[in-house]
Amino acid sequence: MSNTPGDGPDEQNPFKGTPFEQLFSGLSGGLGGAGGGMPDLSALMSQMQAFMQPHDGPVNWAVVTDTARKVSAQEADPTPSQAQRDAVADAVRLADHWLDEATDFPSGVSTTAAWSRAEWIVETTDVWKRLVEPIAGSAVGALGNALPEEARAMAGPLLGMLGKATGAMVASQVGQGVGALSSEVLGASDIGLPLGPDGKAALLPANVDAFAAELDVSADDVLLYLALREAAHQRLFANAPWLREHLIGAVTAYGQGIEINTAGIEEKLREIDPTNPMAMQSAMEGGLFDLAKSPAQQAALERLEITLALVEGWVDEVVSQATETRMPTAAKLQETVRRRRAAGGPAEDAFAALVGLELRPRRLRDASTLWGSLRTRQGTEARDGVWMHPDLLPTAADLDDPLGFREDAASPESLSDEDFDAGLRELLDGPADPGPDAQPDE
Repeated sequence: MSNTPGDGPDEQNPFKGTPFEQLFSGLSGGLGGAGGGMPDLSALMSQMQAFMQPHDGPVNWAVVTDTARKVSAQEADPTPSQAQRDAVADAVRLADHWLDEATDFPSGVSTTAAWSRAEWIVETTDVWKRLVEPIAGSAVGALGNALPEEARAMAGPLLGMLGKATGAMVASQVGQGVGALSSEVLGASDIGLPLGPDGKAALLPANVDAFAAELDVSADDVLLYLALREAAHQRLFANAPWLREHLIGAVTAYGQGIEINTAGIEEKLREIDPTNPMAMQSAMEGGLFDLAKSPAQQAALERLEITLALVEGWVDEVVSQATETRMPTAAKLQETVRRRRAAGGPAEDAFAALVGLELRPRRLRDASTLWGSLRTRQGTEARDGVWMHPDLLPTAADLDDPLGFREDAASPESLSDEDFDAGLRELLDGPADPGPDAQPDE
């Protein structure tokens, strides 16, 4: 065998000096025989088909849902009984009646549901696609960008195959995260985002029962309180129709600019034995998104957290108003839910590590105080009127001084319809053009 420079496997490796050098060497040895050389890409593709089935987009959602349901099934996940479905429907119906007196927004509930964890996974998949695919696209793009341009040109089909492998890694990560989260969520809107179909108020009886078992409150009160929160979320999203896209768009913008842990992907690729399918699968476990966030991403996350806090704070305030004279245990439940939402649980921590996104409204208390103060000073109409347009929403500075939000604003009763419309137009569009005959200020 010749030892002329350039003849050895290392010299023929187009990925030499890149994260894929070890993987290519293994492919050459495993598929190219003792003589080394370029691997048989068709054989390699055939070997990897078991975990890289064709799919549209950067993520194989069949893998996501399959993984999530397997994670969820590690604990008992009974299908809700008819009695549980009836109990949820009755609780939401009563909750909607109470909320009629706490807000002028009409009900946003068109149907109710009691879901198992597996049903929650299936029912929320469409929204997860929109939330996660920008992150997944960044991960797959990061793989190609890790290669020098000349190696990228030589890689050809292999690079496309590795892109699919990265997509499979991301699918596995997302499936693990969503599956873990399914063990903790209590309803369709429990994390502040509208994950379920429009107008469907849904609770997960198995998770609700587990949550109630840890509290010194009757199970009926816990179910009704959670139904109030779910119905309040549905009202807000139904009566502020821009809000759903605004929140999902904020998550999408965050995902499009996220910094992918390319070093983590590189390490996993180095560990892969391309002749061992089990090694391929184990390489897909663990977090890919554990880098420190860039300043831009931190700012985007803070904007998302503010909007989530405003949503959760409004729900907190409206439910508090609705239960004030009706449910003695409401204050205890309110505090429990506040702490739960602000701190998150083990599954939410796992989701954040696996998918790279935290969904905690850390300023929920400030937001609830702001909405309550505005209602006390100017009434329910003024509080709910802020949701007319995203430009009217309080900012982080407003949450720093929640009692002072719109303190100098006139109440709706002191404004004519014309004055209110003119003020809203000026806020959204800027001051009106004074015209060519206007005199300059002295």
